[in-house]
Amino acid sequence: MLNDLKQYLREDKLKHILCSGCGHGTIMNALVHAIEKCQLDRDNTVIVSGIGCSSRIPGYLNFNTLHTTHGRALAFATGIKLADPQLKVIVITGDGDGSAIGGNHLIHACRRNIDITTIVFNNNIYGMTNGQYSPMTPVGSYASTAPYGNIDRSFDLCKLATGSGATFVARGTAYHVTMLTDLIVKGIANDGFSVVEAMSHCPTYYGRKNKLKSPVIMMEMLKKSALPLTAFEKLPAEKTEGKYAIGVLHHEPAPEYTKEYDRVIEIAQKGAN
Repeated sequence: MLNDLKQYLREDKLKHILCSGCGHGTIMNALVHAIEKCQLDRDNTVIVSGIGCSSRIPGYLNFNTLHTTHGRALAFATGIKLADPQLKVIVITGDGDGSAIGGNHLIHACRRNIDITTIVFNNNIYGMTNGQYSPMTPVGSYASTAPYGNIDRSFDLCKLATGSGATFVARGTAYHVTMLTDLIVKGIANDGFSVVEAMSHCPTYYGRKNKLKSPVIMMEMLKKSALPLTAFEKLPAEKTEGKYAIGVLHHEPAPEYTKEYDRVIEIAQKGAN
């Protein structure tokens, strides 16, 4: 199995630059296992990222990869998918890259329902650029730009994606690796826009600034905070405070964008004749 997975890695680029204890490496591992399960053709798979800790990961993956500008991964990925709809396109983004500067691109990619799988590595902070708070940073948490505690309310990224029209939305964690792998497999299989929020942890900035003494403690927090959707839905609101649901949160097929676009081209060409 290990030898099978090595084909997906650029071994000459390893060791990676991720900090010790970072959850992003675990999520990358889940992605590689998911790709193996889906038996994706490396020559017909494109992995796109923006800027941030998670966005360095395509550099370690042996596919057609694109490391783009901050928040613009989905714009580049949309262009790639429209240019060649047969390609399997996967976007790797972070909570800052994907939901702040790239938030508008996320909303409209969901709305179009273009066949792209987006994995949001959510560690609740800007880890690469000195630990600023992000749209996902919990209220009261400390960051380099929130030395007295963050007062901005975070939003539910999965509810945003669902409300914007994504046809597959799921959430997993770096602790629940087997589940996360399966969720990515399902996201890749969905014929439309898929969002998989992968809850991660940043011991270097978020952990240090919030007095969480080790990556183990942060992993325990992921374990305790995440509840399977069926269990989450049965609990009263007071029992779910500070917790979130994991699993497939939304799956509702709809017409895929590149197929609809091809149909418009066909109609236009007939009209021209």
